[in-house]
Formats: sequence, structure tokens, C-alpha cells
Amino acid sequence: MKFGIAIFPTDYAISMTELAPAVEERGFESLWVAEHSHIPVTVTGHPAGGELPQQYWHTLDPFVALTAAAAVTKTLAVATGVCLAIQRDTIHTAKSVASVDHVSGGRFLFGIGGGWNRDEMANHGTRYETRWRLLREQMEAMKAIWTHDEAEYHGELVDFDPVRCWPKPVQRPHPPILLGGNGPNTLKRVVRYADGWMPNRGDILPRVAELQRMAAEAGRDPIPVTTYGAANDGPAEVEHLRDAGIARLIWYIPADGRDAALRRLEEVAELIRPFR
Repeated sequence: MKFGIAIFPTDYAISMTELAPAVEERGFESLWVAEHSHIPVTVTGHPAGGELPQQYWHTLDPFVALTAAAAVTKTLAVATGVCLAIQRDTIHTAKSVASVDHVSGGRFLFGIGGGWNRDEMANHGTRYETRWRLLREQMEAMKAIWTHDEAEYHGELVDFDPVRCWPKPVQRPHPPILLGGNGPNTLKRVVRYADGWMPNRGDILPRVAELQRMAAEAGRDPIPVTTYGAANDGPAEVEHLRDAGIARLIWYIPADGRDAALRRLEEVAELIRPFR
């Protein structure tokens, strides 16, 4: 089992250039950052309920944050958890992914999601009702850009004639794509165009076996599952998730200053020590 740390990389959080080496030194495999381009003032809640904390509208651009993290580490994987690609230009995002993979020497993991904030999407011209179709077409188009010298794509929502776009990713054929979410159609989407599943809530474990069955039926190898550890996880819970087929566990650390972040990082480092 692999272990990672996640954070909202805010402008008031511990700096990425301090956090990333600390995460690497403590034996974690990966560092993940959340993304929200902005939060409309009219949005007051989210699916989990309650008011949104200010970290949602204080996050750095994820590709900038991860470039800083990659520059001060040697082996740490840097990852989006998740990138809201549906709110981004497809060709620009393909270049950002390839650029971070290039400067990191092939250490980028591309976590993506369909999002939930209708108002945030609308400000980018994205329709909530067609976001999943858009995401699929974006991933298919990006794969074409990453793997062809002259790439083109013609979908309903993403459409462009042949283009040349470099750099190409270091990882071949491209960085792993991990799809977030736990909806009724998520597993079908994972099998169709992703390299991993990254649920963040809901009843996950019964669906792990379902995912692997679907992968086998599609002629695919087992698909790794990444999920989040709870604040009170103990060794027994880690063992339980490992034995249930979870390939990677990630823990969030606070985004409100270095001291709280480093304290929580030490707590999680102690938890994973027997499993390293």
C-alpha cells in the first residue's frame, strides 16, 4: 500500500517548498493538492453540508503549487486531487500536465473529477448536466495530444483540427489518470478512460470488487484504488483497507499555517511507520 498527503495549497498554508520535502523525508509516496479556481459568493454550502471554509477560494493554481513541490524533491510523486478539468481549456490543461511531468522527471499523477459546484462551473461556461461527457472527451483529446506528434479530436464538446503540442509527458504513454467520485456511473467511466479510481466519500469497499470485475470483463488489468484516510484512522483500519484492495491512502493536513500542518504530518507519519 502507498501513502500520500493532501492539502488545500492556500496562500496562508505552509509553503509547498517546505511541505514537499517534509512529506518526502517522512516516507510518503505522494503529495496531492485540491483545486478550485474561485467560489461564487452566492454558494454557501457543499454536498457534505455546512458552510464552505475559506480554503476553497484561497487555493493556489494546482500546477504552480506542484511545480514548486517537484523542484525541491527527488522521488515524491506530485498529484492533483482533483483537477477540475471541466473548468479548464483542454489544450492548455494537456500542456500543463505534460509540463509538470517534464519538470518533475515523470512524477505527476493526474487526479480529475466532475465537480459539484454548479455556479463555479457556470462562470467557466461549463454546463453541469454535460460535465461528464465533457470530461470524457477532454481525457480522450488530451491522450491524443500526449501521444501523437500531430493530434486532432472531434467530439460534441471538444473539437480541434490537427495540432502540434510539446512537451510530451515523460511517463509513457501519459501520466496516470485517476478519476474521482462515487456515483452510480463512476466505475464505468473509470474502466472506459481512467487508470485508477479515487473516491472520496460513500460506501467504497463493496465497489472495489465490482470495479475489478468490470475491469476484467473489459480485458483490463486490476485498476488501483486510491482513497482518503479518516482523521482517527488507526493501524487496524489501515490493515482493513489494505486487505480490502485499497492501493493508496491519503490524509489531508490543515491548510491554516505551518505548525498545524507539521503536527498532523507527524501524526500520520507515525501511523504509517509500520507499513512502510
